[in-house]
Amino acid sequence: MPTTLDGGGLFRVHSSDVPFVRYLNTDGQPVQKLPPWAENGQQLVAYYKAMVKAREADRKAIAMQRTGQMGTYPSCLGQEAPGVVYGSLMKKDDVLAPYYRDMPGQLLRGVELSDVYLYWGGDERGSAGEGYGQDMPNCVPIATQACHAVGIASAFRIRDERRVVVTTCGDGATSKGDFLEALNLAGAWKVPVVFLIVNNQWAISIPRSAQCGADTLAQKGAGAGVPCVQVDGNDVIALHEVIGSAIERARHGKGAVVIEAITYRLCDHTTADDATRYRDNEDVRKAWEEEPVKRLQTYLYNHGLWSPEQEKMLQEQVAEEVQKAVETYQLTPPQSINDLFAYQYAETPVSLRQQLEEMQEGLNHE
Repeated sequence: MPTTLDGGGLFRVHSSDVPFVRYLNTDGQPVQKLPPWAENGQQLVAYYKAMVKAREADRKAIAMQRTGQMGTYPSCLGQEAPGVVYGSLMKKDDVLAPYYRDMPGQLLRGVELSDVYLYWGGDERGSAGEGYGQDMPNCVPIATQACHAVGIASAFRIRDERRVVVTTCGDGATSKGDFLEALNLAGAWKVPVVFLIVNNQWAISIPRSAQCGADTLAQKGAGAGVPCVQVDGNDVIALHEVIGSAIERARHGKGAVVIEAITYRLCDHTTADDATRYRDNEDVRKAWEEEPVKRLQTYLYNHGLWSPEQEKMLQEQVAEEVQKAVETYQLTPPQSINDLFAYQYAETPVSLRQQLEEMQEGLNHE
């Protein structure tokens, strides 16, 4: 893994043996020599564009929920960086087992933004778009996606396929038995899976400090015999190095890795939450100074890789793309009410057929 550095601020480095990786500090300044791929800036600009689009798509989703055009929505504000990195580094035939705050990565994996909106608008067809490929849909139950990921990775190993599963979760999910059981199996079976913990400091209203007594969340991998590392989750260069290394390690038969990406949830837990009830405003203000989009933008400006003119064009382009996705979502005809019964069983049982007939009869009499 790359050089271990002192984090500072939100990014506490503890006395355990878990390394912490960072390349750009909170002011967008390099703190060590950058890897060769980052020097020409092409990939960094791509990461920046993807984060800007994800942030605008996120803003629009909240606006639609607030105006009754969409259901409850979990914002990804402040933690766009891990998603755009793994979404860029995974191969097409790899599999993503996401949790519910993974929109930035899903977009880069090929999911249509209109499908993202459709799903959070309450239409399950949003989980079945062609863009998902073999990726799993959003997992709202906490940590169960980790079990799915290990099962899929086990199939890859049995079939001797050089494919990798990336599964994500929040910090709170690492306290669930599902996560720990999956981790234990991944270590015992040496399956090609990357566990990416997006530590945004809050499990709804419970702070990281109250969730777990361990120095780091990454070190939970050690008990399962799985290598573990912390990374600045707001630094795309560090994320690229750590996630890329973990994916390639898994792909070449060396087993699982646990990554803890340290970031901060700048938004409410969902649009049904009010984080001002439990968070200190000063902590949120400081977290805004360390967020990933501004940090990378500063680096790009300082190194002549981005300009105000390019920024203006990007903002206009992103606004247009997001608006088109909104219109596609809003113009999608409602799904048939028969779909309540259509996808439950391979062969519909008599009891459900009777219910369907009763419902249709009731609708015919309206």
